[in-house]
Amino acid sequence: MADCPLDLGWMRVFEAVGRLGSLTAAAGELGLTQPAVSYVVRALEAQVGTALIVRQHRGSSLTPAGAAMYRAVGVAIAQLQGAAREIRNLQSQSVVRLFTDYGFASLWLMPRVAAFRKAWPEADVHIVASASLDPGQADAVDLSILFGARADFGPAAVQLFEEEVVPVCSPAFALRHGLSAGGEGIAGLPLLHLDSTPRPRWFIWRDWLAAMAIERRPGPADLSLSTYGLVVQAAMADQGIALGWTCLIGDALAAGSLVAVGPPIVRPQSGYWMVPAASLSAPAAALAAWMVREAGTVS
Repeated sequence: MADCPLDLGWMRVFEAVGRLGSLTAAAGELGLTQPAVSYVVRALEAQVGTALIVRQHRGSSLTPAGAAMYRAVGVAIAQLQGAAREIRNLQSQSVVRLFTDYGFASLWLMPRVAAFRKAWPEADVHIVASASLDPGQADAVDLSILFGARADFGPAAVQLFEEEVVPVCSPAFALRHGLSAGGEGIAGLPLLHLDSTPRPRWFIWRDWLAAMAIERRPGPADLSLSTYGLVVQAAMADQGIALGWTCLIGDALAAGSLVAVGPPIVRPQSGYWMVPAASLSAPAAALAAWMVREAGTVS
């Protein structure tokens, strides 16, 4: 078998499987599905030409080859993290690295970050957006904007927005189906879903329907999408009704491209939190303070 370079992303997945002893636990930590993790392990085994883990009824264990691979991967990851720290120290203190999810980056941050860059023209803002629930290599990030509950984050975290969702659709869809802000008629129409893990951190349609005491089976016309930006675009394109996180779709509601067609539900201790690194440069601290002001939060 010809030698070929190993995928670094696969290495991180394998390291989590070996450390946690479970495909399912590794998937939960990395924000992936269990089948995706299993696929990566099988692909890696095919590439090296031998079994690396033994799949058991509860969890998994490393084969001798897997143990050797795990040790090598651990050393490689440690070296990469060390290199990242060195590179960060060599770079200018004006660079600010911010990690968040796709929805927050596209719907809230990008329409506003130009104002910060105008106030701090010397700051070089690097925005890293991902479908993952955490930044992974936290030492390479100045600020993280993460979704979750108070208990998910340390004492330094500042809540920017509490979790509030409201059913929304396009004005044309609402008019065509006679929808109003009272929520009547939603159960019989197509719903737009954000793909999630079996135990999502955020509200899903099941939560809203339960809060409204509405019984409904998934309709054949329902649509599931992989990112929240796509969910919002589908709602604007008359494809159905989405759950709108008010902090993310406030601009669309104000512009009239989306309309609320049901009552909101709120979970005050959950939402978007800003998690700073242990120490911040002056531009990073300024960006943190600016985001708190923009969100209307008193730190």
